[in-house]
Amino acid sequence: MPEAAETRTRGPYRTGVRRREQLIGIAMDVFGEHGFAGGSLRTIAEQAGVNHATLIQHFGSKEGLLTAVLEEWDRRTVENGLIDVSGLDYFRRLPEVMAAHRDNRGLLELFTTIAAEASSPAHPGHAFITQRYTSNLATLAGHLQEAVEAGDIVHLSPAQIEIEVRLFTAVMDGMGLQWLLDPETDIHASVTTYVERAIAAWGGR
Repeated sequence: MPEAAETRTRGPYRTGVRRREQLIGIAMDVFGEHGFAGGSLRTIAEQAGVNHATLIQHFGSKEGLLTAVLEEWDRRTVENGLIDVSGLDYFRRLPEVMAAHRDNRGLLELFTTIAAEASSPAHPGHAFITQRYTSNLATLAGHLQEAVEAGDIVHLSPAQIEIEVRLFTAVMDGMGLQWLLDPETDIHASVTTYVERAIAAWGGR
């Protein structure tokens, strides 16, 4: 393809990608504040300065837009500083990860809102949220098992590991909600205290 023609092709494509990213960002804020049921396409379109048809063109439906929003949320939260750590270091890094929400309240607000709504199997985000929790529990269990095998903590049976990682997940979710309700909550100190107590209880070193 001649360079000029290639440039013309890339131009509209890049514009379309930027517009899609803009729409997803606005939808994140709207769904985070009002939930899926309360966050209308009309509100999203008005805030984006587009019409309803533009949203449908990009995402097909409101459910399609929610899927795109959750996928973007997942992408951002995966890149949260946990990729390069394992074993007990994974757990020790969690306070920093939770504290990072102070710079991006919208992501935590979105997850908390949609996760509560998606407890219903009829909710379009149910499968995504269920899979996300399953994946998160498996990741935590894997790192805890790694710490056991490395001799960094006492032996824990698979049943004990499952209980521990579910408790960890409950604490992370609970502290996130408390911070959303009261931004003065010291989320870093609170999660650090829990992590240190848990590692000590496991006989960690």
